Amino acid sequence: MMETSARLLRLLSLLQMRREWPSRELAERLGVTTRTVRRDVEKLRGLGYPVHSSMGAAGGYRLGGEAALPPLLLDDDEAVAVVVGLRTAAGGTVEGIEEASLRALAKMEQVLPPRLRHRVSTLEHAVVAVPPHGGPVVESAVLTAISAAVRGREVLRFDYVDHHGDSSLRDVEPHRLVSWGRRWYLVGWDRGRADWRTFRVDRMRLRTPNGPRFPHREPPDGDVVAYLRRTMGFEMWPLRCRLRVHAPASDLTGRVDGVVTPVDARSCLLELPTDSFDMVAFTMALLDLDFEVESPPELARRLTTLSRRFAAAATPRTAARQSTADVPEPAPDR
Repeated sequence: MMETSARLLRLLSLLQMRREWPSRELAERLGVTTRTVRRDVEKLRGLGYPVHSSMGAAGGYRLGGEAALPPLLLDDDEAVAVVVGLRTAAGGTVEGIEEASLRALAKMEQVLPPRLRHRVSTLEHAVVAVPPHGGPVVESAVLTAISAAVRGREVLRFDYVDHHGDSSLRDVEPHRLVSWGRRWYLVGWDRGRADWRTFRVDRMRLRTPNGPRFPHREPPDGDVVAYLRRTMGFEMWPLRCRLRVHAPASDLTGRVDGVVTPVDARSCLLELPTDSFDMVAFTMALLDLDFEVESPPELARRLTTLSRRFAAAATPRTAARQSTADVPEPAPDR
């Protein structure tokens, strides 16, 4: 049987792992009786940990959140994950969180045992993080305000600038905050449009106070992730390009962010969302496959312009090599 101090630490670790534990299951994990578990819970309460209990045959315990944050007990993997996460947050895209992340990181590193410091150091030497360059940054206070509105089901009122630069006032029932790549998005029900919309948080300017509370709505497409993959992956882009690629659809699978539809064994249709025809040209150059433009005609004209430019760039070098090859070598002195 574990000594009391070790058992208390083990009990605290278990309570932090799950929202609620049945008393009997805790006793089995610790190898003690339910009466001992009850006494140990009282000792944790005396140390300031808010352990709540539920009555009945299936009664149990859960660690609650109170006014003060009690000390946390982390295992090795959890401690390393927290340190790595704090380092990432210190150089991330949320403004105002860097300093707090560095303070928390300093506290964590001060108490890390040598074996965990070695693991963290190994990760630091092996991993290179590329900081965001010129990307949008959002304030942590804005994320907090939006999160509170999501939790409280309160209508958000904000000014929004879309990708065309047009500004509008929106009344939105916020559903979820989404971190996608280097950007933050809000998914919500736009009351003015009577439809679901996705908003970039860095383009939002919140107004106060919030609007009234709203009833729960089922998420779009039955699942927010599925909705985002459909809308953010295609529908929200200003330009749509349709190409016939002379290669089987399997040759494109996993290589391009677009909709691939097989035509036959040797060709397929590729639909690409974009905000730049040049990006489509770059994508197709990387694929290195023959293709034809079906729409829009502006893409075909842009590709024609680029092809002339590249041909002109290559012509002088080719001509120079040919002219050099045509010049006879001087005859040797006699």
